[in-house]
Parts: sequence; C-alpha cells; structure tokens
Amino acid sequence: MGLFILFFLIGMPILEIAVFIHVGERIGLFNTIAVVFITAIAGTALLRWQGLSVLGRAQESLRENRFPMEEVFDGLCLVFAGALLLTPGFVTDTMGFLMFLPPVRVFLRGLGGRFIGNRARRHGAGTGYPGRTANDGIIDGDFVDITEPKETGDKKPQTIEHTDKTET
Repeated sequence: MGLFILFFLIGMPILEIAVFIHVGERIGLFNTIAVVFITAIAGTALLRWQGLSVLGRAQESLRENRFPMEEVFDGLCLVFAGALLLTPGFVTDTMGFLMFLPPVRVFLRGLGGRFIGNRARRHGAGTGYPGRTANDGIIDGDFVDITEPKETGDKKPQTIEHTDKTET
C-alpha cells in the first residue's frame, strides 16, 4: 500500500505534465487551459446534480428504516470525483468523470467490500482476538450483580407458597 501511495504522489504529477504537454502541442496553450476550466465547471455541475440524487436516495432509505450504506459510499465517491475534477489535469479529470458513472461506483463498492471482508477474516472477523472468528460460540466476560434484595415491611424472609390444586 505504501508503494502505491508513493507511486501516486510521484507518478501522477509526472503523468499529468506529460499529458498537458502532449495536449498543448495538439490544440494549443489557450485551448488546453480552456478545456481544464470547462471540465472543472462541468464537474461541479455534475457533482451538484448527482449529489442531490444520492441525498434523495439516502433520505428514502432512512424513511424505510434501512441504513443507506450504498448511498454513503456513492456520496464519498462523488466527493472524491469532485476533488479530482477540480484538480487541474486530464488524467485526474478522466478518473473523476469515471467515478460519476454508477457502474464504476458499483465496481469500486465490490472491490471495497471484498477488501474489507478479506481483512476481517484475516484479523479474526471483528472479535478482537487474532485467529478467533465470530462463530466460535465463546463469550468471555465477567459480571457483578448490582441488584439489591427486596426489602419487606416485616423482617421475615420472603417466601412464596405454591399449592397445586389438581382435580382427581
């Protein structure tokens, strides 16, 4: 994971500069700058439109008493897409526009779910103990009974009488 982040921080600016140079040679400097501004404006409009749509779906899920997990993930993807579109560059713009497509978000949600599932299995399925799964059926704990005995008006011990009245 560390190598990926390092590559991203070093490789992305180099890649963006190379694409800027190539596009600038093809369409000219001012057209290249205009395209960067247009993609930022289009990204902002798309973010607002799809963001409101996701917010509406999340509210509908909450009305149905269902946690809006897919909508939360979609909202995070849209925020990330908006940040990518506001960052100058053609590669980041392409990645941002792709994240606006619902099939891409479904794919990313599946990848994220598998990643989290694999980590949970490797680390004990959330039990807090490495190697132990949630299905062991073992509950380890201590307790202290803090209830006080009921006091009766007279100091005699409380007894319950039971008579069995069955007809023979």
